[in-house]
Amino acid sequence: MVIARVVKGDIQLLHREKQKVQLAEGLNDELVLSEEAIERGLQVLRQFADTLQPFAPQSVRVIATYTLRRAKNSATFLRRAKTLFPFPIEVISGQEEARFIYQGVAHFEHFSGRRLVIDIGGGSTEFAIGEAAQPLRLSSRNMGCVSYGKSHFSQGKISSRRFYRAIIQAEQELEPIVSSFRSTGWQQVVGTSGTIKTIRDIITSFGWSNGSIELPHLLKLRDYLLQYEQCQQLDIPGLSEDRKLLLCSGLSILIAAFQMLHIEQLIYIDAALREGVLYEMSDRMQHLDIREQTMQSLVTRYDIDQAQAQRVRTTALTLFEQVKASWQLDDEDALLLGFAATVFEIGLHINSSGVQKHSAYILQNANLPGFNQEQQNLLACLVRFHRRKIRADEIPYFSLYEIPVVINLLVLLRMAVLLNQKRRDDFIPPLVAQAGVQQLHLQLAPEWLAQQTVLSADLQQEQKLLKKIAFKLEIPALQDLMSLGETVHTP
Repeated sequence: MVIARVVKGDIQLLHREKQKVQLAEGLNDELVLSEEAIERGLQVLRQFADTLQPFAPQSVRVIATYTLRRAKNSATFLRRAKTLFPFPIEVISGQEEARFIYQGVAHFEHFSGRRLVIDIGGGSTEFAIGEAAQPLRLSSRNMGCVSYGKSHFSQGKISSRRFYRAIIQAEQELEPIVSSFRSTGWQQVVGTSGTIKTIRDIITSFGWSNGSIELPHLLKLRDYLLQYEQCQQLDIPGLSEDRKLLLCSGLSILIAAFQMLHIEQLIYIDAALREGVLYEMSDRMQHLDIREQTMQSLVTRYDIDQAQAQRVRTTALTLFEQVKASWQLDDEDALLLGFAATVFEIGLHINSSGVQKHSAYILQNANLPGFNQEQQNLLACLVRFHRRKIRADEIPYFSLYEIPVVINLLVLLRMAVLLNQKRRDDFIPPLVAQAGVQQLHLQLAPEWLAQQTVLSADLQQEQKLLKKIAFKLEIPALQDLMSLGETVHTP
């Protein structure tokens, strides 16, 4: 945990706390997180909750990485955490983790050329190439010092065969990114976080280097470690007790990275994921949200009809402003609703038939910088059900969002899409909306609606579809039309 403040645009660190949890150690071969690991994590969150008591929710971001994005029972952990920890926990993708790490380094120390950043974590290792503040290549590989410690150096055993197998597996894991990373190129290589810092400290304490790390240093350290049979026996300057079981696995991963990517020299920088998150929080406070850039990139890449997207966005947010108090929605909800309206037709790039399914698939699987996994899932969910039937059993579990909020945002998007079906700027009259629990009351000009026979039929159908998920859509003007129609056709 890092506590900081913004001083004239710069981040000033005030307090750090670090607890050893090693969640990845509790992940079994079936990707189920053990009860012991869950309890370790919850215990630390209890401690951090006390420190964070004075903070407003919008001033705190809590990031979960490899283990909770991989664990099949991560929802169980998140549900239990919610009962004792008052801040939302965001599970981020590997790509997003790599981006945060790169941003942390880029803000921490200026470099005029292109740099490669490597961060070895407990369950994954992140690689990023970028220039100044702009990441160019991002990748997260499923190899970490805790997971490789369990699989290759179990019970702390050391041998040349164990090193060989760990290095080979790491090289196999790196194979898919080698070509693109090497072709992009770099002028500097940076390592971050505890594993690389420990290796740097050891080779420096031995006098092998003045601070930088090269492949001969790593191979020399591996040969030195082979004098021992057990990690617990290691007594090396610069190696703390809690790092003994992680050294061999972390070293294997770093050797593989040097060999596969042809790295000549690496320097350590004391900034990574946490600093990257802090700087992005600072940017958002100044209304510089990278998610806006991400949306604009999607609009351009998939040639989205921007005029229609703007119509739907405007209508959705007009309705939102009128019902947000009743539904207890906030500015973040408005932002996500606006994003969904911006890209709801992204699937037209594939086919107009079943556009909602194609759109959801793209959003579910695309790399969306700035979005955590639940935000990405929410976008995909809203877009998936922006038209036709809403399949309640296909709405995913959300830890950050209550289901009524998801349904309310979905109804607003559906109404905005429906009302703009003619794709005209001058089509919709002024809208007046009121909201209740699982209920939306929409006032439309009766004389206007009487001229829109297709829209009227669609709104009647929408009432039936929403009724199936126990949501009531009331449109008095539509009810009057239906009553009139019944009167005219009565014999």
